[in-house]
Amino acid sequence: MRWGADVLGEGFEAAELDLGADDEGPLVATLVRSLPTPPGLIDRLLRRTPPLADVDVLYVHGWSDYFFQRSMARFWTDRGARFYALDLRKYGRSLRDGQTPGYIENLDDYDLEIGLALAAIGHGEPLSGAEPPPGPGPQGGAAPAGSAPRDGGAPRRLILFGHSTGGLILSLWAATHPGRADALVLNSPWLEFQLTGAGRQMLAPLLDLGARFNLRDSAPQFDAGLYTRAQRTVGPQDELAVIDERWRPARSHAVLTVWLRAILAGHARVSRGLAIESPILMLLSARSALPLRWDESLTSADTVLEVDEIAKASLRLGSTLTVERLDGALHDVFLSRDTVRAEAYARLERWVTGWTAAQRAAGGRAPRRRRERAHPGAV
Repeated sequence: MRWGADVLGEGFEAAELDLGADDEGPLVATLVRSLPTPPGLIDRLLRRTPPLADVDVLYVHGWSDYFFQRSMARFWTDRGARFYALDLRKYGRSLRDGQTPGYIENLDDYDLEIGLALAAIGHGEPLSGAEPPPGPGPQGGAAPAGSAPRDGGAPRRLILFGHSTGGLILSLWAATHPGRADALVLNSPWLEFQLTGAGRQMLAPLLDLGARFNLRDSAPQFDAGLYTRAQRTVGPQDELAVIDERWRPARSHAVLTVWLRAILAGHARVSRGLAIESPILMLLSARSALPLRWDESLTSADTVLEVDEIAKASLRLGSTLTVERLDGALHDVFLSRDTVRAEAYARLERWVTGWTAAQRAAGGRAPRRRRERAHPGAV
């Protein structure tokens, strides 16, 4: 794996992960890394260690989306963490000509790119006797220590960070890979269907029937672009102005029947309970709004999910859960108006500070199930 320049420009690099091929051609995922924030002069003189110096963060985007949020990355790197983002197959940087955007038949298929990404950053679970993956640095040379064990031999800690569909995917992954992640941060995760569990149960058989006849058949499209308009009205203009609309169109990519079937199957798993062992933080708007026509109220509500249903569904994720409801937040709380966005970051920092203190008080213990130690070739 070789790192090269990324579309976000200075301070970011990207590398492709080979996933093989399907009937539409070669498959790749793309791992993006934010280069570390250099320590300040006072920190260097006093030899102060940033609070998250032993933390790696892996972010996964939502539907019809990709990673573009520089400020989100800087939140973590400014505190010493190493930040990575994963553009899933057929999304964003990983979408190739002739491919169906977002196509997937089973959410568990994403285990492949998540596993490869984690192995690349030093949180893999290699087969017995397998050689660790090579870790080229920015110019293809030897990698830095990356996720090498911190002092005392304990492994670096891992936070999984997901938005919307990415939050659902990472929640399912954490449940089926206990002990791999130290914490889970969810930004408006899509944990339940908008028509509630009853609607999901009624729709699932119809989607299953439709998918049998045509895997790439599209479901009705209800996106009028109002959520995008709300973001552009109140969100961070410097980041939204450079979005590539091939990868994040104003009106979402076509919703495929087989994709929606996979999503509803994931919702059903959440409804049965996931028993995630790691501490979980969920950030969510205080209210939802139905985007039938443009109204200023759409700039201060989640117009994608039924947030009260998401809040209820989150109780089935695991036993250690913090839910933060943000008044005036959009679906992506970090694309809300300035004051709400600042509050979201403040609450995230408060939770991370408490989580770090709890880990320190517990002696920096890893999750209950022993993880493989990170290899020194991580990037």
